[in-house]
Amino acid sequence: MSMRRVAVVGAGMTRFVRRAMETPKELAWHAARMALDSCGLTLNDVGGVCIGSAPDAFDGVHMKGEYLSDGSGAWGKPVMRSYVGGGTGVFLGPHGWYHVASGLFDVVLVVAEEKMSSFYPHAQAAFLTIFDHTTERPLEPNLLWIFALEMNRYMQAYGISKRDIAQVAVKNKRNAADHPCAMLGEANITVEDVLNSEVLAWPVQRLDVSPVSDGAVAIVMAAEGVAERITDRPVWVQGVGWNLDTAYWTNRDLAYPEYVERAARMAYDMAGVREPRKEIHIVEPYDPFDYKELHHLEGLLLADRGKAPELTAQGVTARNGAMPVCPSGGLLGVGNPITAAGLMKVAELFWQLRGEAGARQVPGTPERGLAQAWGDLMQVGTVTILGTQRPA
Repeated sequence: MSMRRVAVVGAGMTRFVRRAMETPKELAWHAARMALDSCGLTLNDVGGVCIGSAPDAFDGVHMKGEYLSDGSGAWGKPVMRSYVGGGTGVFLGPHGWYHVASGLFDVVLVVAEEKMSSFYPHAQAAFLTIFDHTTERPLEPNLLWIFALEMNRYMQAYGISKRDIAQVAVKNKRNAADHPCAMLGEANITVEDVLNSEVLAWPVQRLDVSPVSDGAVAIVMAAEGVAERITDRPVWVQGVGWNLDTAYWTNRDLAYPEYVERAARMAYDMAGVREPRKEIHIVEPYDPFDYKELHHLEGLLLADRGKAPELTAQGVTARNGAMPVCPSGGLLGVGNPITAAGLMKVAELFWQLRGEAGARQVPGTPERGLAQAWGDLMQVGTVTILGTQRPA
């Protein structure tokens, strides 16, 4: 089966906030409308709709895909929801790509929405039953608890300090100060602020973590031959990859995300990328915790194992550095409405590669960017590579 080339031609995003007044449907509608307006299309031009959303419990509804469908523009249209935990937002890249590349639709609307503030007392409780009922649940773990274990393992394996990791939170929150949709942009934050913040589960502290958030993001994807009629600056999907490791996280060495490497290698092969550190010009790795940005850069083969903190310290990953990482401000600065945060990373590449990122625009003329996300029990890896050049 031959596949068609696919491009992103439009994008839209709501503000990420702690408690949105809009319903989940309304958030999805705002993002979808902005994405269509950005490329001069209407719902009449859309063949199918791809929805991404995390557990139904977040929005306080059942059958969330069905609930969101009309707000996402899918009234009377084919619609499909995907869900791979926190990896969902970036997985919407391959999800939408398949729908168009296969020849099924010429244009799809891709929508990610999350309203986590609906969950009371805290959205984290939605995950309490994902742990094995016999070997893990008696220990009463939660996600923060096991991420603290992973952060500890990463620090111990490579001799990394809390100060090394806190620099990521500072970089991303400062970058987010230039993002009009950001929730936690802070131009003057310091490493000391992060190190002195409340301890949640050692070594995780309050400012190491992205916040519970509400928001939505949408992109429009179109087939070759259609995309060029919509815009003279299509941004092409050059590679997609995903990988799912075992949910038994206690059986893996948490110092290195093998599933991220496997997803990245799949995407690199498709994109024809042989030397990622030279051929990837912007990176939007998943950063719900500051250590995860470093962890993921290594899994993406963009840094040697245990060496990503040095890139941050040397300014390589700064917005004006040799390899800008999270120029958007990432989840740590913009916010973390789970699936919307992942698709925000794909949208950020679209805006950066078109030179439309405003005050957060990276210097030069980047030609290729990579978005990555991670989810569930630290075992889902999803990657989308976009570029200005049409794939071969």
